[in-house]
Amino acid sequence: MSTVTVGDVELFYEEHGNGDPLLLVMGLAADSTAWLFQLPAFSECYRTIVFDNRGVGRSSKPAGPYTIRQMADDAAGLLAALGIDRAHVVGVSMGGMIAQELALQHPERVRSLVLACTYPEPDEDVRLGRANSMAQLGGTVDASGAASIDMATLDPMMIFSTLLPKVFSPTFLQTQLPTLMQLFGGALQWGFSIEAIMAQVDAVMSHKTTDRLRHITAPTLALTGDSDLLIPPANSDIIAKEIPGAQLVKIPGGTHGFNFETPDLFNQAVLDFLAAH
Repeated sequence: MSTVTVGDVELFYEEHGNGDPLLLVMGLAADSTAWLFQLPAFSECYRTIVFDNRGVGRSSKPAGPYTIRQMADDAAGLLAALGIDRAHVVGVSMGGMIAQELALQHPERVRSLVLACTYPEPDEDVRLGRANSMAQLGGTVDASGAASIDMATLDPMMIFSTLLPKVFSPTFLQTQLPTLMQLFGGALQWGFSIEAIMAQVDAVMSHKTTDRLRHITAPTLALTGDSDLLIPPANSDIIAKEIPGAQLVKIPGGTHGFNFETPDLFNQAVLDFLAAH
């Protein structure tokens, strides 16, 4: 079990393969095991580092509050602890937000950047989706965007059951739900903090880089599925427009969980981009 101390947290990480460093940054409420369909392909060519963000898996789970910039500092601290000056960085969803801040706050650390199924700030569809999810969980969101929920009534599976239909297609859920529940159930063995997950949610809802994206200098790929229900693909259009020289790739039929659902297409798009940089 490999951990490093970065600031006020212990971060769990794993390394696979050899070559140029590649840092993978996972999304909300998921730990590093969620890269299982990427690791075999990526580690053939790259020294691939996966880790658990603060709040999940085998990393520390402080109650919060969290910010995306804080989690970007965690990622930069991990690279420093591993003696890595610069790395290719791939982030999905919340991980893509962390990757944006990493490129903005620590540009010297980022060799290239893949921002997958993510946004520069929550749009109206995202805010509405969050309010609907909170209602399903018995909570509320007021006019200012502040959420209120009785955490004592929540359990992890309630959260996953609310999120999964927005992350995957109905067909994928019907055929792969046992595998998905086994994966999430496995992650729970390391402990699950409702407070920490809600701190992650608050962090993604406070994320805002739209007016700073033009300062990103790393070669960038905005990657999304055109059937993403959780983070509308129009957000990737904005990212590609605002970051100088950024490329845009949309996977036909790709859902928010396209790294799970269509891993061959996801992996090839990432590897093709990395090979060029």
